[in-house]
Amino acid sequence: MFAYIGYFLILLALLNITLMVISRPLLAGQKSEYDSLILSTSKLQFPLVLSSFICLAVSFVLDDFSLRYISSNSNSALPYYYKISATWAGHEGSMLLWCLILSLWMFLASVYSKTLDADFRRTFLTIMGLLNIGFLAFLVFTSNPFERNLSVPIDGKDLNPLLQDFGLIIHPPMLYMGYVGLSVVFAFALTCCIYQEFKKEWAQWIRPWALMSWAFLTLGIALGSWWAYYELGWGGWWFWDPVENASFMPWLVTTALIHSLIICEQKSMFKNWTIILAIFAFTLSILGTFLVRSGILISVHSFANDPARGAFILIFLALILGISLLIYMRNSSKMNDPFSFKLVSKESFFLINNILLVTATFTILLGTIYPLVLDLLGLEKISVGTPYYNAVFLPIMTPLVLLAGYIPIYVFFRNNQNKKLTRYFIISMFVVALFTLISSFVTSSPNIYVLLGLFIFFWISINLTFFIYRRYKDLRSFNFLLKNSGMLLAHFGLAVFVLGATIVENNKIEREEVLRLGDTVKLKDYEFTFSNLEEFEGPNYKSVRAEFTVVKDGLPESILYPEKRLYFSSDMPMTEAGISPGFTRDLYITLGNVVSETKWSVRIYHKPLIRLIWLGALLMVIGAIISIIFRRNEKLARG
Repeated sequence: MFAYIGYFLILLALLNITLMVISRPLLAGQKSEYDSLILSTSKLQFPLVLSSFICLAVSFVLDDFSLRYISSNSNSALPYYYKISATWAGHEGSMLLWCLILSLWMFLASVYSKTLDADFRRTFLTIMGLLNIGFLAFLVFTSNPFERNLSVPIDGKDLNPLLQDFGLIIHPPMLYMGYVGLSVVFAFALTCCIYQEFKKEWAQWIRPWALMSWAFLTLGIALGSWWAYYELGWGGWWFWDPVENASFMPWLVTTALIHSLIICEQKSMFKNWTIILAIFAFTLSILGTFLVRSGILISVHSFANDPARGAFILIFLALILGISLLIYMRNSSKMNDPFSFKLVSKESFFLINNILLVTATFTILLGTIYPLVLDLLGLEKISVGTPYYNAVFLPIMTPLVLLAGYIPIYVFFRNNQNKKLTRYFIISMFVVALFTLISSFVTSSPNIYVLLGLFIFFWISINLTFFIYRRYKDLRSFNFLLKNSGMLLAHFGLAVFVLGATIVENNKIEREEVLRLGDTVKLKDYEFTFSNLEEFEGPNYKSVRAEFTVVKDGLPESILYPEKRLYFSSDMPMTEAGISPGFTRDLYITLGNVVSETKWSVRIYHKPLIRLIWLGALLMVIGAIISIIFRRNEKLARG
């Protein structure tokens, strides 16, 4: 019953949004009627898709294995919370989630766009409607989650064991909120291009939406990194996996877009460049969907792939990109976009920032797509991994990250205080170098990368501190600092992230041992004792769980419980790491294979400051949220 209702609601949602779009030329002379139609259809679209999504989730909970999608991604023994998250675990359900979030963003855009010019608003929401039609049509005709089995199986195949984790509950929705949120930015920028203008007030309106999408992308990527760290059993937080790259590329372009919007808002410059960035940010998010669903790339994320459906997404991507670029080429030259600024200025710094971010994105795109192109041409198969990205990506990002500490320098440039600038630059470099040198002595095995990470952290932190001091001294008010607190926190979060990433990647220690029950192994200052081994059954798996007691300097430190699970329905083994988290270090243990009846292969890791990676990402997200809140309050005050 729920399946029929859910499918009917999808069809009704497609019909609803289609009527909105085709009504625009029909009601061209009745603009007020069309405005009412837009508002009503936007308000109706989200509840329709939401109700359909709920029907699918209820069908999962009720074990309706008559649906092909449910029988392929669930099992009667699966815990109910995983049944709910399994709603978006496969291709069909994740596309329904995409459509749900797209309808949500359109609803929010229709509600908060009332201050925009009426004609502009109609065009903007019509483009959003066209995007809704495209994705709903894809869902209905190629990816129907309510498609029935010819014969009803007794039980389901079960959810992939890798996905039976809390990470599935929060990671995909957050990432999709970022992906799909870029549709608002894309539709808005394309509308600006159609109208051949990008007003300051329009830039003010769209910047919080870009910040919101960027915040969700940051959170989604960070959650995915955290999930991979504790679930996959190899102790890594980033692998340059093709799908990881697919989420990172729109993040980089959106970062450039946010900085470009600042100049567009303040100086009425970089209008064409901002539109291009908005177009490519959204198309890269669709490219990520294509890479996951097509099956053309091997990835731990590719749980549900179909080349035919991947081709549909690729055609849809080509249409969006092609039509957008065609509109851009026809209208961009007519847009008043002054490109005149001093060699040393805020605008030049932001332009350099944008160029570096786009270049970094291109290097990742090349590393992701190049092996695919060679394979399609029948040439040699190659693998592009960490060595490539270390060689080409890091040299681009290093000056980019250093630019995050440019703000106090710009203060002096702006005031033409060149002598003070030179003096400050020399002093700051000396202080940063001194802090870096001192910190290197307390860091085990410092190398060039660790020293660079320490230098970047102190460079950003000290310059931001000086900026705060200088601004407060000049203005004698916290208003300016409060207004810019989001930006300051986000940049500091970047510094924290860089510090954590460089330290853990260059000072981590790992050791693999074959241990008997009662054996002790020493790693750094810690002693790990294999103290116990037990078997137990979970709701849909059986497990062998080890117990390791950790002692430091003769005092108990922690107890770790790594597991080896075997899932009943799929007969698939899974490794569950035992982790002792800490601010300065993580202790990480995984069980390997059984060597004999009494011996186990064990891998032990010591990971210094790894938590700073996710702390830095969290600070960046909080910074973005603060910026959105303050901009909202400013608008209310002006109103």
